Amino acid sequence: MEKKIFEYNKDENFDLYLLIKNADIRIAKNGKKFIAFTFQDTSGQIDGKYWDASEEDTQQFLAGKVVRIGGKRELYQGNPQVKIFHIRLAKENEPSNPELYLERAPLSKEEMVEEINQTLFDIDNANIQRVVRYLLTQYHQEFFQHPAAKKNHHAYAGGLSHHTISMLRLAKAICELHPELDKALLYAGVILHDLGKVFELSGALATEYTLVGNLVGHIVIVDEEITKACLALKIDDKTEDILTLKHLVLSHHGQLDYGSPVRPRIREAEVLHQIDNLDASINMMNDVLSRTESGSFSERVFGLDNRSFYKPTMSE
Repeated sequence: MEKKIFEYNKDENFDLYLLIKNADIRIAKNGKKFIAFTFQDTSGQIDGKYWDASEEDTQQFLAGKVVRIGGKRELYQGNPQVKIFHIRLAKENEPSNPELYLERAPLSKEEMVEEINQTLFDIDNANIQRVVRYLLTQYHQEFFQHPAAKKNHHAYAGGLSHHTISMLRLAKAICELHPELDKALLYAGVILHDLGKVFELSGALATEYTLVGNLVGHIVIVDEEITKACLALKIDDKTEDILTLKHLVLSHHGQLDYGSPVRPRIREAEVLHQIDNLDASINMMNDVLSRTESGSFSERVFGLDNRSFYKPTMSE
């Protein structure tokens, strides 16, 4: 069986099939075009640059295509990358199906659907539960297929629902310790907080930000979707329960500088913001540490202030 890209060691040559996750055409200092690639297989994503790209190269090496690459796995400024020796499109009689190279959530879709459905019974506020059920039903397929991000955390097929499940488990543990929290409000906020990413991101295959994602963003999109759900269900969206649910969604990034139009002003909103950060941070660290030898430091993690993390030998 062919090795995966992250099964190769630093400075080791390889020749294998990879999916083009992203392909950005840029101009080098010498005025010539190059392609900034992000490649992917089931072991993860890795960047690489293809210098002096021709017009034909820029037209054929597109996101979503499978390619055969000969190169070397390197480390540049603390981050893994590939040095490309040669590259070509995969042929029809070769493993050219992009689905073969998608990294996926560690839980099956069926497991995640069941866990979220069971959680809905804990949302005992009638208005909030009806809104959550309505939106999950309307965007069921996308919610369980989309990634949670283009890069960084949970950036794989099913990553959006997996991130939600992980946050629900954290929320449930916190509610056990702090029963004064409103479980219905917190669980609903967790389920809906990133639902707008089904509009913001194009999907798992060649993830890009959509036009509405760039111009509006997932936070405002969810707020609008809650309003639409209330209209369809004939629920007054100015009642306290719906307003507090909207507040959780709108404030979950925590800071105005990070895209939230308001900061958390409700206890459950602050908890949602904290567990969102915690789960995303753990996922990013797990990702890089899974590719790090014990007794050494990981690659730098852009989403965590470009820090690298040490993997202790005692964790073996």
